[in-house]
Amino acid sequence: MKRDNIRNIAIIAHVDHGKTTMVDAMLKQTHTVKDNPETKDLIMDSMDLERERGITIKAKNASLMYNGVKINIVDTPGHADFGGEVERTLKMADGVLLLVDAKEGPMPQTKFVLKKALELGHKAIVVINKIDKPDAQVDQTVNHTFDLFVKLNATHSQLDFPIIYSSGLRGLASESAEDLMAKISDPNTPPDISPLFEAIIKHIPAPEVQMDDVFAVQVLALTYDNYKGRLGIGKIVSGSAKKNQNVLLIKPDGTKQPGKISSLQMYEGLKQVDAEEAVAGDIAAFGGFDDIHIGDVLTDPQNPKTLPPVDIEPPTIKMTFGVNTSPFAGREGKFVTSRQLRERLIKELETNVALKVEGLEQGSDSFLVSGRGELHLAVLVETMRREGFELQVSQPEVIYHEQDGVKLEPYEIVTIDVPSEHQGVVIEELGKRGGQMQHMDQSPSGEIHAEYLIPTRGLIGLKNLLMTRTRGTVVINNLFDSYKPVHEIDTHANDHGSLIASESGISNAYGLNNAQERGILFIAPAVDVYEGMVVGKNSIDSDLELNVCKTKKLTNMRSSGSDDAIILTPPRPVELDFALEYIGPDELVEVTPQSVRIRKKILSAIERKRAKR
Repeated sequence: MKRDNIRNIAIIAHVDHGKTTMVDAMLKQTHTVKDNPETKDLIMDSMDLERERGITIKAKNASLMYNGVKINIVDTPGHADFGGEVERTLKMADGVLLLVDAKEGPMPQTKFVLKKALELGHKAIVVINKIDKPDAQVDQTVNHTFDLFVKLNATHSQLDFPIIYSSGLRGLASESAEDLMAKISDPNTPPDISPLFEAIIKHIPAPEVQMDDVFAVQVLALTYDNYKGRLGIGKIVSGSAKKNQNVLLIKPDGTKQPGKISSLQMYEGLKQVDAEEAVAGDIAAFGGFDDIHIGDVLTDPQNPKTLPPVDIEPPTIKMTFGVNTSPFAGREGKFVTSRQLRERLIKELETNVALKVEGLEQGSDSFLVSGRGELHLAVLVETMRREGFELQVSQPEVIYHEQDGVKLEPYEIVTIDVPSEHQGVVIEELGKRGGQMQHMDQSPSGEIHAEYLIPTRGLIGLKNLLMTRTRGTVVINNLFDSYKPVHEIDTHANDHGSLIASESGISNAYGLNNAQERGILFIAPAVDVYEGMVVGKNSIDSDLELNVCKTKKLTNMRSSGSDDAIILTPPRPVELDFALEYIGPDELVEVTPQSVRIRKKILSAIERKRAKR
């Protein structure tokens, strides 16, 4: 049976193609969110980190009513590092909205999510967004999108996708690009994206459900409520569920636990509201189970029904998380012990299914954490830091696999957009790191667009280097491709020399003036430093110990301040993303709620020399 009064859609887009802005426009037009001046933009980006980085990290649900039809929206992350979220959330949807930027065209992250959606058999509506951008190439973008569908083995019905043209920022949509441009050129045109709603109702299939079958739902997301505890979210596959109903919880390994649905909630707008009953096709949140996890199935105890398990792709990058052991440990953080760190990582594993943690046994003070990419792990570190944790993390390393006696390593597809005057630098640097060019073209504005296949090892430290060498004009996107035999690459491409503090104390201008002649500084005067802390980057590829706390001594010939005024170059601020890319194998990043510092693993210069021998 089909439920015509409901549609479940997932929104797919590359980072920064306007997905969250489009959801804003949909929520405001249907008055789900009151359009008043206090309403923030980017309503779905509820985490501080999402607003700061301008990306969606956690998949979220919302619903709205349009002409008597309830449209459930699932906002999926655009970044492949959060692909673990994507793979699950697409199972809640019956169709997808693919948002493509009219200037940039389909990008690698779009390809990743779209591939998953097409494999599940979902039908797509293509939305060409931002067509009012200068340099927008609407027809070319439509052709590229069609080519992408063909490349991803879409079926004939999937290839026959409807196209909607839109400007998410203005809240306008139309079935023809000319009509939309006419509306955009008139500043008095009121926001109206009803053509998009009409397309959703017409082209996205209503959920096909088995109403008279036994109740079954698979948990595809988790949320936490201070009063109701853990809630499992999923789309009911068959039957119906009522509040206080007895059910059976089946784990992926087959173990069964009886339980009762103590709370049942459904989405109205962005809020979860209590409901007495939910039926097949509805997306609902179920409470009353302390031990509920992603992939678990809730079903009828008398006549249990099992559902296929959720597959998640394996992690590709690993890092060691450890207790902060620097001389400044415990100054700023609330949580500084290995027990607290272990508990926090166990809690993270409950909702972050693409993460793996080794070394969780009692007594260990460092843990090997594996994730889908550098950004995936950086977001976890940043989140923990904001919660008051102090920790130190090692350089990201790739995870190797062995198959039939052949050692395999992860490869990624990298797309690079850069002005043509910097293309030589990019080609040279990617060639050094084992990159193989797959495709290259030039836009009418003179920008080079190149695609490379490159070992993940070659990507570590690449972004900062290219940012410096192209004066901040390069745009880099990467996406995991597959595991291939290990490739011999020049791993010294990321070598660097560090300027290291040789004494503990407080930095001053006189000491830093000597240091700045040797390279780039990371700290300003009047900063606490300790022996072994990295205070800058050396201009040559070898480490150098310096005393940045050295003061100018007073003699009987001169006063201590008599020479010319010292002029210091402003230091390079050390942010978490930069620090993780910068560090070498013998360095660590010390992360506390207020500071990010780079340090040597062995702080004492004498001990470092001994270890080298």
